[in-house]
Amino acid sequence: MTFDFRLQVFHTVAQRLNFTRAAQELFITQPAVTRHIQELEQHFKVKLFERNGTRIRLTPAGQRLLHHTEELFAIYRNLEFDMSSLTEGQKGRLFLGGSMTTAPYIIPPILADFHSRYKEVQVSLTTGNTQQIEQALEEQQIDLGIVEGYSRNPAIKYTEFMKDEIVLVSNPAHPLARRSSIRPEELTRIPLLLREPGSGTLEVLAHALKGVGIKLSQLQKEMQLNSTEVIKSYLLHAPVMAFLSVYAVAKELQNNECVILDVKGLDIGRSFYFARLQGDTQALPELFMKFAMHKKSGKL
Repeated sequence: MTFDFRLQVFHTVAQRLNFTRAAQELFITQPAVTRHIQELEQHFKVKLFERNGTRIRLTPAGQRLLHHTEELFAIYRNLEFDMSSLTEGQKGRLFLGGSMTTAPYIIPPILADFHSRYKEVQVSLTTGNTQQIEQALEEQQIDLGIVEGYSRNPAIKYTEFMKDEIVLVSNPAHPLARRSSIRPEELTRIPLLLREPGSGTLEVLAHALKGVGIKLSQLQKEMQLNSTEVIKSYLLHAPVMAFLSVYAVAKELQNNECVILDVKGLDIGRSFYFARLQGDTQALPELFMKFAMHKKSGKL
């Protein structure tokens, strides 16, 4: 079990390439993260990470171990799901909460398949921004949330679900739409539609902008809106831009209704997370999490 946890620590660091963030997600100290990585390196007699100041990257050995840990964790998930699925008669009511990105674009197809398989489970879905979903969890209005963002509530346990990318989009008629990329400083001169305070998307954007020396307050804010659909509708008819999840604009990109502009040096990757109250052992949230993970991996 100790060795498995070390692999989990390694996997989290490898995904984040940041010891501090890994420690926060695992709810252990940063020195503990460092110790587990060192013990793995001593066990395998290889170096797993290259360190350059505050930045780290995987060595070839680290990349190989990451591949094996992902396969190993997938086997564990399959084992747990297959064994738990032997229990028949899943019944009850499941209260889900989805962020403004996950609720309309990620959850519905999973929910449809889940209902098809577990017809006796009644599911309700509440939508809000990440902050609102976390509050609903704490007030026990929902059993399970699917959220994004960097904030970490100590009362909540976060489990990584899937990767996402936030991109800068505009309509094809925008004066800058023909360019393949823009410089970060040009962002301060472009009217932008932004999500509202408490949004996980806004939080991730603010964090990423710091890396290129830009503050949210420097952006030319056209408007702040609490709906991704409203933002999309607005930008399709105005010379503005917005930072949105690639999942949110998939259809618009396919139909050539909007375009993506690359911002040099700005890479806004993030993850969606399952969020549950610490210590929660209810069976239905666990069942839905396992089902969603298996659907994502194509095992169902």
